Amino acid sequence: MIAIFNSTSQMMRQVIYALALGIIAIYTFFGWGVIVQIVLAVVTALATESLFLKIRKRPIMPAISDGSAVLTALLLAVSIPSIAPWWVVVVGVSFAIIFGKQLYGGLGNNPFNPAMLGYAFLLISYPLPMTTWASEFINLSQAFEIIFNLNLVDALSGATHLDEVKTQLGLGKMISEINVHSTTQAWVNMGFLLGGVYLLIRRVIFWQIPSAFLLGIVVTAFFLSLGSSEYYLPVQNHLMLGGTMLGAFFIATDPVSASTTPKGRLIYGFLIGVLIVIIRTFGNYPDSVAFAVLLMNITVPLIDYYTQPRVFGKSE
Repeated sequence: MIAIFNSTSQMMRQVIYALALGIIAIYTFFGWGVIVQIVLAVVTALATESLFLKIRKRPIMPAISDGSAVLTALLLAVSIPSIAPWWVVVVGVSFAIIFGKQLYGGLGNNPFNPAMLGYAFLLISYPLPMTTWASEFINLSQAFEIIFNLNLVDALSGATHLDEVKTQLGLGKMISEINVHSTTQAWVNMGFLLGGVYLLIRRVIFWQIPSAFLLGIVVTAFFLSLGSSEYYLPVQNHLMLGGTMLGAFFIATDPVSASTTPKGRLIYGFLIGVLIVIIRTFGNYPDSVAFAVLLMNITVPLIDYYTQPRVFGKSE
């Protein structure tokens, strides 16, 4: 249960703390860009939330101090490339707050994960800046020059490892011909995994969703590899490349847009994992956590309806 935290702000703070290891890992390998993006994202989220609360004639301070807008900003900032232009962050976070949260009435009413809604919008609308990542550590001055002036991008950028592998597979190369090991992304995923374990220990999130999420990935990737293993990513790479651990512990577990029944959480998490592997393997995008989560957000009312626990003493 999550009852040890009796306020939204307490829960949000715990999730923000848990993101720290993953953020440190991104900073260690890619440099100051992620810090600049986080600052931009948080400022944009608070400003956008305040503006729309004022338009809706709602109290501003209680809403922006609960940590939900900051968490949405952080999740989006660590999901997009650390060298994305400043306007990508501003547009994405604004879209997430407005169309993912405020238009539905604010926190607790949104059917979709706001951060992933913003991410999907950016990926569909601006695929190039959303798939161009730093290829080396960049210092603070380089980060400002790239993010605000768009200089040095070609010299310090490249595709994600998952994107490179998928492109080569699409050209007919076999896994044995491709280097599918990526220490950098593995360490970033390990940081988010440890943060997720912290959330489980602190009982901020339920165990069913991340467990079923990862199981769905393992089972689907395993069965795909049975047919033609040389053309499909191994299970371990699905787990340690892309945004797998961030998705499993920080995104799919969103208490508002996720399933709320014990059985429902298992179904919800497992199907997200299945969709991630299917979209990664057969889709056009390098990663698929956002699309898988959003697709399953749509099914949450149906899943919860059919997985309600029986009331004691009442027959079906």
